[in-house]
Amino acid sequence: MARFIGPKTKIARKFGEPIFGPDKRFEHRNFPPGQHGQNRHGKLSEYGQQLKEKQKAKYTYGLLERQFRIVYADAKRSKGVTGEVLLSLLESRLDNVVYRLGIAPTRAAARQLVGHKHIVVDGQVVNIPSYRLKPGQVVGVRERSKSLEVITDSLASHSASKYGWLQWDANTLSGTFLNLPARADIPENIKEQLIVDLYSK
Repeated sequence: MARFIGPKTKIARKFGEPIFGPDKRFEHRNFPPGQHGQNRHGKLSEYGQQLKEKQKAKYTYGLLERQFRIVYADAKRSKGVTGEVLLSLLESRLDNVVYRLGIAPTRAAARQLVGHKHIVVDGQVVNIPSYRLKPGQVVGVRERSKSLEVITDSLASHSASKYGWLQWDANTLSGTFLNLPARADIPENIKEQLIVDLYSK
């Protein structure tokens, strides 16, 4: 199962925002990495800006290049604005929904929970992080995993009503994926049109 295992704080500093979640080291060094990071004021080219947005989206959702291209191809074939559909499809990934529901504190932790068979979809164990949910499907915690510390701690600090396309049931530790979210509902700071422009060249 391919995943990014590099220096996350360094990547967050590159984009100027904690894209992997709260990061104390980023708070203390929130300037670009490298010897001249604090003094670098160069302006990115148009291509550089497009590439940066694509990389930000990849790192944010935890995808490698090949996986990202597949999602983009699906978005391009779908009806609607390609960039907005792209983000909606990324949001419908099982690992992302586990994170949004608050079952895991980060997307990386959500990916691990899915891979280790702690998550069920419609009552069946699914261990594929990229599994794409359909409206109406229910994501829950496997019965024997409900007491895991990482899950209980994450749920204790999470507000279940943050996202309108998800419905959480605290009694069963499960959430329903109501619909694909609209772009206005997705909080990520990603300029999706730049990604479309990049792939359109």
